[in-house]
Amino acid sequence: MSMLSLRLPKSMYGDLKDVAKAEGVSMNQFVTLAIAEKIAALNTLDYLGKIAQRGSWEKLLAALAKAPDVEPEEHDRL
Repeated sequence: MSMLSLRLPKSMYGDLKDVAKAEGVSMNQFVTLAIAEKIAALNTLDYLGKIAQRGSWEKLLAALAKAPDVEPEEHDRL
């Protein structure tokens, strides 16, 4: 494991301490999980962006053209 020294404003430190306690985890564990969530979100955006670049409107419209033109069922209506 690596160590990281982090400077936080006092108010943020207090909030971190309170939230970690409420979650029943250490501040270190809370920060580690928060960083992991942020990295996962950014990686997901990158992945979806790459997938989107491979798509095309023509293929989408062709797939939609195959869908039957029927009214939605009652539970699917807005």
